[in-house]
Amino acid sequence: MPEALHVSTLMLYEFRQSVRFQVWLHAQDKNKGYSQFECNRALVDLETDLETGAVVVVSVEWPDVHRIAQTLSKNYTLSSGYRAFDILHVATALHLRARQFLTFDARQRKLATAEKLKVLPS
Repeated sequence: MPEALHVSTLMLYEFRQSVRFQVWLHAQDKNKGYSQFECNRALVDLETDLETGAVVVVSVEWPDVHRIAQTLSKNYTLSSGYRAFDILHVATALHLRARQFLTFDARQRKLATAEKLKVLPS
């Protein structure tokens, strides 16, 4: 990427929670998730990216994000079944007037596309 990746504190929380959850999954079934070592490496890499400016935390007005999320929920959840975090991430991008939206989640991609965000990777 030619510029820093801009993220919200919500995204940081979800990323950290997700890598820790993968360790729990791995402890239950060695064919799932990944090891504590891999978790630690991912968290250290994230902290390095934050310290070097490769990832930048942007401020958001959470009441505005929640208002947008309520509208997205009303417009899409009954017909398409979106999860709260997917809606919150898209609402955050809309609040920030993001030019691009990065996701590897097919359902989140569908919602972001419906809201006319340019979704990557394509």
